[in-house]
Amino acid sequence: MAGVDQRAVVELLGVLAYAELTAFDRLAEDARLAPTLDGRAALARMAAAQVAHHERVTARLRELGVTPVEAMVPFVAPLDAFHDGTRASTWLEGLVKAYVGDGLATDFYREIAAFLPQPDHALVDEVLADSGHADFAVREVRAAIVADRAVAGRLALWARRLVGEALTQSQAVIAEHDRLAELIVTGTGSLAGVGELLTRITTAHSARMQALGLNP
Repeated sequence: MAGVDQRAVVELLGVLAYAELTAFDRLAEDARLAPTLDGRAALARMAAAQVAHHERVTARLRELGVTPVEAMVPFVAPLDAFHDGTRASTWLEGLVKAYVGDGLATDFYREIAAFLPQPDHALVDEVLADSGHADFAVREVRAAIVADRAVAGRLALWARRLVGEALTQSQAVIAEHDRLAELIVTGTGSLAGVGELLTRITTAHSARMQALGLNP
């Protein structure tokens, strides 16, 4: 898409770069909660994939003449606030957070990336591609629910809390970054278009909850 303000591109890549970095930290931490070595190894591999994604995004920022740290700094406080306020206390909570919480963020970033010109559009799509976590999380959570039906209620409440916190932080990020807000409004074409975007994200969230065996 021609005519996109490069500052908006830098803002999106900056928040994505920091999101990938924090995803690595969280997955590495959650791996220690794994009840089996297989589970620990699976999360460790996923954490390594986040580092590779982070490096690709920061390389692109350098190509654009931007220091990655400068691009990421504006997003440190809101993303850290989200993760600090939703720290998983169990293995299953960590899986649900990565699948539901990260899935919501991924949908949001992918929707915005659709308004970017190439090669940035393709780059964002590539780094947001599933690293194998989705199928793994679904298998683990559904197996836990089969073993103990009470798990479903607790995890459903946890997932709703995650989504509420994620939406609050996303709104704060957009409100504080005019270029991203302009990109979304311009890209969707109208406030109605923004509403349709949010509807698509909500629909995808409901599908993830159902895949986990939780009520949306």
